[in-house]
Amino acid sequence: MSKPSVILFGKILHAYPEWQELSSLATLVEDTTKTNAELSAKFAPGGEYSSAVAIFHTHSAAAGSTINADLIASFPETLKYICHHGAGYDMIDVHAAAKRGIRVSNTPGSVDDATADVNMFLILSALRNFNQALVGLRRGEWNSTTPLAHDPELKTLGIIGMGGIGRALKKRAEAFDMKVIYHNRKPLSEELSGGAEYVSFDELLARADVLSLNLPLNAATKHIINKDAFAKMKDGVVITNTARGAVIDEAALVDALASGKVFSAGLDVFEEEPVIHPGLLANEKVTLLPHIGTHTLESRRKMELQVLKNLKSALTSGLLVDITPESAHLQK
Repeated sequence: MSKPSVILFGKILHAYPEWQELSSLATLVEDTTKTNAELSAKFAPGGEYSSAVAIFHTHSAAAGSTINADLIASFPETLKYICHHGAGYDMIDVHAAAKRGIRVSNTPGSVDDATADVNMFLILSALRNFNQALVGLRRGEWNSTTPLAHDPELKTLGIIGMGGIGRALKKRAEAFDMKVIYHNRKPLSEELSGGAEYVSFDELLARADVLSLNLPLNAATKHIINKDAFAKMKDGVVITNTARGAVIDEAALVDALASGKVFSAGLDVFEEEPVIHPGLLANEKVTLLPHIGTHTLESRRKMELQVLKNLKSALTSGLLVDITPESAHLQK
């Protein structure tokens, strides 16, 4: 009996020997297709991938970096698993996949510490005007040109999305004597929240001195921070985002920075990456990073190994370890 096929979209850079070890369970195919149309043809009846059972999905794929409903419609009935390299999976139409009986996994946990480190850096930079100081220094200016900033101590940090990254950020923020409140779809257990106070969305906006976005991007969360949300915040609030760019209406953020409603911001993600709103680029009160939340050798290897763990589990037991909520019902 022939082995099932697993298709790699993109490249594995840090756990390639472990990927090759899966050859005992499956035929491994490393896709080099350039367009989604060509990829669809390979999945069609009689195509190279017409009996594939799983996909190892990475952001580096030339084709298939976005797995939309049209591409999913071309998948064969044999394909049952998409194992995604990353905690955020908004580039995969998980609802279309679920309708086809395809389960999707991601890599929660392995991204938490590295992303929380970047998040805390952005909080400190935004509070302390570090970006303005750095830019001024390169212009030959000394610190007298940098406006006085704020200490993190005793500030209230409002975390929207208290998942693994949010909880890791909480620990880092408390080391700076920040008070942490949070909003989630539902309150966490006392053990998971670690004593952080659960509040409503509007209460968090009203109370936070620093607002951190750590929630997934979906139809409900796109532009969750918009003109109306800014109006509910304290004057001089600090905003940071390491989640997905589109959870903030960037045009509204530019206006809020210009008016002084927002004191400063720290951003690792943007609505139209790699394009950045010119109003953010021009504003020295905004610390900008090029989506490097997990940009470490250790984290990238952990993420690749986690994808492989999900693939191996799927091939041997039919179950994903880190199944996404949208496809969890397929595993019951």
